[in-house]
Amino acid sequence: MILDRDDLRRTLVRIGHEIVEKNGGGRAVALVGIHSRGAFLARRLQTLIEEFTGEPVPLGEIDISFYRDDVGARPPSDQPIVHSSRIDFPLEERTVVLVDDVLYTGRTARAAIEALFDYGRPARVQLAVLVDRGHRELPIRPDYVGKNLPTSREERIQVQLLEVDEVDRVLLISTPEEESDDG
Repeated sequence: MILDRDDLRRTLVRIGHEIVEKNGGGRAVALVGIHSRGAFLARRLQTLIEEFTGEPVPLGEIDISFYRDDVGARPPSDQPIVHSSRIDFPLEERTVVLVDDVLYTGRTARAAIEALFDYGRPARVQLAVLVDRGHRELPIRPDYVGKNLPTSREERIQVQLLEVDEVDRVLLISTPEEESDDG
């Protein structure tokens, strides 16, 4: 186990403080979680940042299924489950922090940025990830990282969250490359 429940909470508290510090408070910040686990992490960060600053923080969710560069290349049995996107606040003049669970190749982050710009043009876009496992294929670098965890391509990071899995923890799992996470 890489992170247990308490480690995960401490990590999110640290990321929340870093977001507030880097952006001079929470006033012009909005959080957008990437489905599915990034959306749950963004909700948790929203609560923490609002506690730290006393200011409301807009929260959105974004589905990147149709923005992925491999959507047509996947077999029909491996097509993504589509979730709804919800961004019901103006992006202009805001710093939008995209939130995801694992950063791997950078393709999910690229797709999320593209999807985000369909909703408007934020002043800045930042990226917060719970785990950065390396192996970038695109020039994407997170602004906030919970844990840097260099992995082999035969390993996979599994983030389990209470809202979905009834437990909070992060695991490192050995698996064949074709089954590895794709974020």
